Amino acid sequence: LQLVESGGGLVQPGGSLRLSCAASRSTLDYYVIGWFRQAPGKEREGVSCMSNNSGSTNFADSVKGRFTISEDNAQNTVYLQMNSLKPEDTAVYYCAATQYPMDCSGDVIPDIHRYLEVWGQGTLVTVSS
Repeated sequence: LQLVESGGGLVQPGGSLRLSCAASRSTLDYYVIGWFRQAPGKEREGVSCMSNNSGSTNFADSVKGRFTISEDNAQNTVYLQMNSLKPEDTAVYYCAATQYPMDCSGDVIPDIHRYLEVWGQGTLVTVSS
């Protein structure tokens, strides 16, 4: 049971990146899949999640309107599309998931990493000119 992120890199402010999270088995096996990030010297911060049962998605206020989350079941992959990137988005981004029943509500976003027991290794996103 593994998650592998890719797609990180260096991008200028205002630019876009798409992160991928490839699962070793069907993403439909997970109740919730999400993304969180950790900047140097800072606490982990939830970014987004999606629920396979309800189809709901949620986002941190800091990324609403700029980030979207999507899923390709055929490819067992979840994507985080990041647009209008800002220097404060610089962080290691982690994909995570849970096999236990839960929903992706706004309440869980800030600490989403505490609810998801399967984590990827992370991918670094650097937003800088």
